[in-house]
Amino acid sequence: MANLEPEKRTLLNHHKEKHFTAGEVIRDIIIGVSDGLTVPFALAAGLSGANAPSSIVLTAGLAEVAAGAISMGLGGYLAARSEADHYSRELRREQEEIVAVPDTEAAEVAEILAEYGIEPHEYAPVVAALRKRPQAWLDFMMKFELGLEKPDPRRAVQSALTIAIAYIIGGLVPLVPYMFIARAQDAVIASVIVTLIALLLFGFAKGHFTGSRPFISALQTALIGAIASAAAFGIARAVQT
Repeated sequence: MANLEPEKRTLLNHHKEKHFTAGEVIRDIIIGVSDGLTVPFALAAGLSGANAPSSIVLTAGLAEVAAGAISMGLGGYLAARSEADHYSRELRREQEEIVAVPDTEAAEVAEILAEYGIEPHEYAPVVAALRKRPQAWLDFMMKFELGLEKPDPRRAVQSALTIAIAYIIGGLVPLVPYMFIARAQDAVIASVIVTLIALLLFGFAKGHFTGSRPFISALQTALIGAIASAAAFGIARAVQT
């Protein structure tokens, strides 16, 4: 906003748009909690179906939560690092092209602007202005030609921690009944009730933050968890017999 006209700057200062900007964090939470609620839930249901005592179910469940949190967190870290590496490679390539073939890159700017219905006599000054500002030119090409946003350098670590913590929180929910009920066949009923409630609440919140219909999202999330646990329970019963 350094070169913005004073009256326009005043208008922008008085107009504060409220957009949801925590999409990446919400995505990581959704990944962590959804897997955390579903996988340990299915494991606990399967072990309960095999008539394992609550202590065994709890021990196996906690081990799975620990391993799952590490695995999911590492996956989130590697995914974010891959995005950052991809951005860096494309940034270097675009820098080289601006130096090596500036006329071609300027033509690409004109083509991008023309796609928005801007006429040649209107975009020519914009192209000329960008050619005088290499950094602005580079930023324009990265965003509008390649569709890439500069990643936060802390994104990889934040993603790993967010997914891992969310997985732990979600994974502990179906295991709580096994901490207080000694008989697994009784604990699994309480686990099903608690987890389905958690899945419904989580699905509703997910729908709210992602812009989809919260009630539909809640039912879909609970249904997926119920199918996973029922399949695990049924398989354990079938193997035991």
